[in-house]
Amino acid sequence: MEGAHRALLSWARSKLKNPGWLGGLGLAAVLVGVTVPVQVGLLRSGVGIAGGVTLFVLLTLHVRFVMETPVRRAGSWWIVAVQAWLTYLPLTVFGAAWTPVCALLSGALLVMAGRIRSIVLLALALACGPVMLAAPEHAMIEPAWALAVPVLGVVEYALVTLGRQVTRLTEARTEVMRKAVALERRRFTRDLHDLVGHRLTVLVLKAQLLERLVAEGDKRALQESSETLELLRTLSTDVRAVAHGLRSSSLAAELGSARSLLESVRVRCQIKMSCPDLPGDVEEALTHALREGVTNVLRHAEARQCSIQLLERDHLVRLTIRNDGVRPPSRPGDAGHGLLNLAERVSGLGGWLEATSSRTGQFTFSAYVPRKK
Repeated sequence: MEGAHRALLSWARSKLKNPGWLGGLGLAAVLVGVTVPVQVGLLRSGVGIAGGVTLFVLLTLHVRFVMETPVRRAGSWWIVAVQAWLTYLPLTVFGAAWTPVCALLSGALLVMAGRIRSIVLLALALACGPVMLAAPEHAMIEPAWALAVPVLGVVEYALVTLGRQVTRLTEARTEVMRKAVALERRRFTRDLHDLVGHRLTVLVLKAQLLERLVAEGDKRALQESSETLELLRTLSTDVRAVAHGLRSSSLAAELGSARSLLESVRVRCQIKMSCPDLPGDVEEALTHALREGVTNVLRHAEARQCSIQLLERDHLVRLTIRNDGVRPPSRPGDAGHGLLNLAERVSGLGGWLEATSSRTGQFTFSAYVPRKK
């Protein structure tokens, strides 16, 4: 019993989150309100079986038309034509009891008029009930139902349209949420690779350097050990920043860290910077470009010299990293995830990347980002 209660609550919550079913419930109420008096009248007239079969066919076609998602704007227009035939022709057989069925035709015509934006169909929909008042034999119709047909048609059209709009909005909201989750997942993966991946590369190099200094009995081993511990603490902070989507990058601090790191592995480093006070998004992108460039120097080169320039000209900021000792790539044409992530960041700001190498082992990596005026 408790399990059934929980299942009922779960079903109710799911329906409340997607209220499009209310339109279908309202449509069902209209159909019941129309068909019940028709069926009662048919039974009183002694044509319950034949009328019930005809009514079932009519309802099937009607529900199919109003609830379909049309490929063309009009949808299956032939269904409306058949419905019109099944609405008026049976009046000669079933008599006045068949009059409320005209409300279904009115609703179908209104649905089609809304799809193709037709004033003519709108006029026909509103007139398909009152027009029966001109019948030569008034015993064949119910005047009250004939006058109520336009109202019932409008109610059905409103409920169907409302239900469809609610469904569209719910689907759009779901799609927006799905894209937001995908973007957040992409951001987390990209930041984890660009930031944490760089820190891990530095830690590996520091550990290798520390191992060599200890083996040589060099007094710098203690200093390198302290720097390695500080890097580990920084890595912990970086992981928390990535997890919470925080931006704590500082280009000036990263430049100092790059110089210290390169010189610790015996790479002479020269830095030239002439554009302070960069916008936050530009500084963030260039900070990642600097990390990626320094990581490539450490991973893919046996450099002895490295120069880093940060210049601005005509509202275009350029970060250039130039080093020697380039080794040939193990897989030509493989840009790696780091450069792909960086290209994505920079292109989002209207910038681009450039990379050139010379036969003498010189490699130049540049990132261009426009400064917003």
